[in-house]
Amino acid sequence: MKRLSIVVLVTAITVAAILVARFRSSHRASAASSSLSVSGQMALDFGLESLDGRTVHLSDFRGKAVLLNFWATWCQPCKIEMPWFEQLQKQYGPEGLQVVGIAVDDADKEDISKFAKTLGVDYPILLDNQGVREVYRVQFLPATFYVGRDGKVVDKVFGLKGRDEIEDNVRKALGPGR
Repeated sequence: MKRLSIVVLVTAITVAAILVARFRSSHRASAASSSLSVSGQMALDFGLESLDGRTVHLSDFRGKAVLLNFWATWCQPCKIEMPWFEQLQKQYGPEGLQVVGIAVDDADKEDISKFAKTLGVDYPILLDNQGVREVYRVQFLPATFYVGRDGKVVDKVFGLKGRDEIEDNVRKALGPGR
């Protein structure tokens, strides 16, 4: 009887903790009611820690086209597209493109750094320790936002797309007369 009471108590505490966590998560998402959801809106600024310990803001890249990619080390499609992003950074960087990756998983900084190096990624990788994923309403990975030189979202893509489609969106972000 005493054992049954303990099991019921532990179960009730666990359920309560889950409900509180969900409430906080939904409250944070609703608090970000100005969150990014539509192309043509200004991309919301943030400040996140990079792998080398610097704080990087999206606004640091104003005047450049930004390919903003949310990814995780466990995401198989991310492993396919990240080398493409590196190639596009090299190809279009001189024209004003900046690729920025935001790691959203729970891996530690060293594992994320090793993962990026294994894929040959040299563009900035930021650690989402402030819930930027929720503000940008990222529910699926990979998720990529194409931001024009003026800071407005040109397009957003959830899931893996072909390299040609990614390159077309890069060109849109770079704008006419690149």
